[in-house]
Amino acid sequence: MERWQRSFNALLVAVLFAIIGFSTSNPIIPLYLRELGITDLAALNWWTGAINGLSNLFFALFAPIWGALADNYGRKLMLLRAMIGGAIVMGLLALTTSPWQVLALKILQGCITGTVAAATVLTASIVPVPQIGYRLGLLQMAIFMGNSIGPLLGGTIADLAGSRISFLATSVILMIASYIVMKNVEEDFAPKPRSKSLLRNAVPDFSALSSNRALLALIVVVFFIQFANSVAGPIIPLVVLDMTRSIKGAGSLSGLIIGVAALGGALGSVFAGRISGKAGYSKVLLLCIAGAFAFSLPQGFASQPWHLFVLRFFSGFFMGGTMPTANALIAAHAEQGKQGSIYGLSSAMSGAGNAAGPAFGALAASLVGYPAIFFATAAILGILGLGVGRQINSRKQRT
Repeated sequence: MERWQRSFNALLVAVLFAIIGFSTSNPIIPLYLRELGITDLAALNWWTGAINGLSNLFFALFAPIWGALADNYGRKLMLLRAMIGGAIVMGLLALTTSPWQVLALKILQGCITGTVAAATVLTASIVPVPQIGYRLGLLQMAIFMGNSIGPLLGGTIADLAGSRISFLATSVILMIASYIVMKNVEEDFAPKPRSKSLLRNAVPDFSALSSNRALLALIVVVFFIQFANSVAGPIIPLVVLDMTRSIKGAGSLSGLIIGVAALGGALGSVFAGRISGKAGYSKVLLLCIAGAFAFSLPQGFASQPWHLFVLRFFSGFFMGGTMPTANALIAAHAEQGKQGSIYGLSSAMSGAGNAAGPAFGALAASLVGYPAIFFATAAILGILGLGVGRQINSRKQRT
């Protein structure tokens, strides 16, 4: 086994552990807010949307900075920063006593984390070019598997031992992930800072975007993919509460529904990685968007949790194929030495989508009702699919 393969395999395991850790809190936050005294449904919707939205907003603001520092000081270093920083924040969440403290720590998490972005650019830098699409698919599989296991684990721990223990478990898992990276992942990188000033080196280099419209279009596509993917996710526990009219077991059931969508995403990412090299990344991206649209629309008519369980598995399968194909396309267009800045911007747009999605979902749920969040998701995916389809057709006409 070659050195890059050993490093990538260790990276894959570490990312799986890290995402399991982070996603244990996904079904917990709305229920934890109830424990802290937020019982009014409208207020609960607002706090849930604000915590998820602001965390992702600050992630979007800081991601390009971390990407620029990765280009100047190393990608592995940035991954360790994200994992260790996340472990500290999640441990502190177990000590909170008010919603404002939860909000402040989740904003801090957005500022200092970014495991997926750091792992993506590290993968693109250590993997040979012919292997990038497939390996990014495997990375996305690990991310979705982590998102599948984590919510179920977090919901179960919360039901059995309480939400605070779930946050502490997250902290421990993230420290294990950082240890795996520290000891087993090797990066051939000689730091070449652009200047002696750390602040100047933190300024991202986006010059490639001015001469590459395809790269800019892909960044926009990433935003809308993540926007659509995050509209419903944080509200799922509240949808389950509305369907079952009972708090008992709601954490476990919500975690199961969130987890099965992530499991579908894991399978979809590997499938997309397998076929995209032959079928073409753009065509596979369009296929995945269309499939996600087809299975998101019926969720607005779901009346039982098992309806959501089935539909979110299939919508998750197709959503799972979108990011590895988009990231592979970005890798094909990004210049060597500027990948950190480009992926940092991509992660920023991803974070912006993840910030806008929950806020939009919370607003739609409060004003129109829970079915609206699923109809809105389908509408976004439909418009995105039309845009990607037009880009493919225009490229064919030019050639």
